[in-house]
Amino acid sequence: MAQAKRSAAAGQDTSASGVRTLKKYPNRRLYDTETSSYITLADVKQMVLGGEDFVVRDAKTNEDLTRSILLQIILEEETGGMPMFSTGMLAHIIRFYGHTMQGLMGAYLEKNIQAFIDMQGRFAEQSAGMYDTKGFNPEMWTQFMNVQAPMMQGLMTNYLEQSKNMFVQMQEQMQKQAESLMPGFPGFPPQKR
Repeated sequence: MAQAKRSAAAGQDTSASGVRTLKKYPNRRLYDTETSSYITLADVKQMVLGGEDFVVRDAKTNEDLTRSILLQIILEEETGGMPMFSTGMLAHIIRFYGHTMQGLMGAYLEKNIQAFIDMQGRFAEQSAGMYDTKGFNPEMWTQFMNVQAPMMQGLMTNYLEQSKNMFVQMQEQMQKQAESLMPGFPGFPPQKR
């Protein structure tokens, strides 16, 4: 989807760049230009899970609606059983909108999610071929997890260390920005010349 954003930002024809184009009509229906058929949010979710690059455009204005469609999918997932975000976490996220830290927080969350995805990939690589999921019974799963616990602990430690480092970098960026915006203000040293 990053490719979809780059194509849209560059003003390229998304179909020529290999990015699938979906059109959203005023009746709230989604039309897949690749298959020439109407699709549902569940179909779009499957596209996301399959790693397909796509862009959602308003059929009349050609406005990029990809983010709003993705947010709709997240809303459905959050209300449909086991939510990923707690009420407190959602409240904290809302409080960052309009705050001077909004841009930094978005980048921080994005980097953390990418670090977690990388950690998950390393875990999958390390555990590949160690088991046959069809033959797993509860006892075998327990044995597997006992063997994997130290490895998972190491991966989580690395993830937390990366997260801490990203937060420290974010704090340093904020400090530099504050120093340049408010030289001579109490608590900030005057700029060196």
